[in-house]
Amino acid sequence: MKVHEYQGKEILRKYNVPVPAGRAAFGVEEAVAAAQAIGGNTWVVKAQIHAGGRGKGGGVKIARSLEEVRALAGQILGKQLVTHQTGPEGKTVRRLLIEQGVNIARELYVGVTLDRATSQNVVMASTEGGVEIEKVAAEHPEKILKAYVDRAAGFQPYQARELAFGLGLGGDAFKNAVRFLTVLYTAYEDMDCSLAEINPLVITAEGAVLALDAKINFDDNALYRHPELAALRDLEEEDPLEVEASRSNLNYIKLDGNVGCMVNGAGLAMGTMDIIKLAGGLPANFLDVGGGASAETVEAGFKIILADASVRAVLINIFGGIVRCDRVATGVVEAARKVNVRVPVVIRLAGTNAELAAEILKSSGLNFLVADNLQDAAKKVTQAIAA
Repeated sequence: MKVHEYQGKEILRKYNVPVPAGRAAFGVEEAVAAAQAIGGNTWVVKAQIHAGGRGKGGGVKIARSLEEVRALAGQILGKQLVTHQTGPEGKTVRRLLIEQGVNIARELYVGVTLDRATSQNVVMASTEGGVEIEKVAAEHPEKILKAYVDRAAGFQPYQARELAFGLGLGGDAFKNAVRFLTVLYTAYEDMDCSLAEINPLVITAEGAVLALDAKINFDDNALYRHPELAALRDLEEEDPLEVEASRSNLNYIKLDGNVGCMVNGAGLAMGTMDIIKLAGGLPANFLDVGGGASAETVEAGFKIILADASVRAVLINIFGGIVRCDRVATGVVEAARKVNVRVPVVIRLAGTNAELAAEILKSSGLNFLVADNLQDAAKKVTQAIAA
C-alpha cells in the first residue's frame, strides 16, 4: 500500500526521523493557514499524488510570501499532473503539503528495501540525491552504496557509519546521518514497509540532516498488524479496477495489453502472461482468482476484466488442484451468462475432473474456444484478436 508524502512523514516523525515542518492542505485558504502556522518567510508548495517526478511536472514550487502560497496552491490544486510515473493521462492533484523552506547545502539519497536476490533488507545511500535511483543504477552503479542487513543481528551501528562515511560526511553532519539511518531503518522494520525512500535527503548549511521527500510503501500482507494504516489509503490514487478487485479478494494488476487473463495461482499467472507475450499478444492484466476459485470469484473476475475497454479477448487458464475443474467450468458458464461476454473467450482447464469440465463447457451452448494446452491457448487467443 502506498501513502502520500505527508502521511509518510507523519509516520517518520513518530520514530524521530528528522523532517521539515509541514502541514497537509486540501484547499487554497487551508494552504495559506498552514504556511502561517509553520512560520518563516519561505515555503514549499508540494502536490500530493502517488507518483515521483512531481517537481519536473510542475507540482513542487517555492513561495516567498503568503500571497505566493495562495497563488501557487490555486495553480496546483486540481491540476492534472503528468510525470514519468503517471503516464500521459497524469493524476489529479487533490491535496497539498505546505512545508518550511530549508537552507540546502547537499542533496543525497537514502533508501531501504528488500533485496530478493539475497533475501535480506538492504540500506542504500548515494551522493546522487534528487535523481531517479534507477537512472543512477543504470549509469553510475558505483555511486550506490549498500549495506545488507542480517535479520538476526539487525542494522548495525558500524553499517550506518560506513554509509555516512561513504557519502563524504564529517562533523555534525556525519553524526546526524548515522542517527538518521538508524531511526529510518527502525521505522522501516517496525511498520512492515516494503520501501522507505528518501530522495533527496538533504544536509543543511547548519549541518542538519532532513528527509526533504519521503516515499513510504507498506507490505500489503502485513497490514493486518497495522489497522491504523487503513485510514491512510487514498482510493482516488488507485486504479478503480484494482480497488474493485480488492473488494472481491482478487489479486489484480492492470497492464497495457489487450488479452484479459484469469488464472488461479500467481506463478501460473506469470507463466500465462509470458506465453501470451511469446505468442505475439500483450497481457491486459494480472488476475489471480486464487486456488479456491468459485462461480462468484470467476464472475467478479469477468466483470473486472471486461470493464477494461482495451480487452479484446480473454484467456482463462485454470489448473484444478485445490479446486476441481468441473466446478470452475460451471462458474465460468454461469458468469458468462450473467456478464454478457462480447469478446472471444479461450479456456484451458487441466487437472482434477478436466474431462467433465470440457463436457460442461461444450454443452453450455456458449461460444467458448477450448484449448488443449497452454501453448494452444496462447495461440488461439492471439488469433482471436487478429481475426
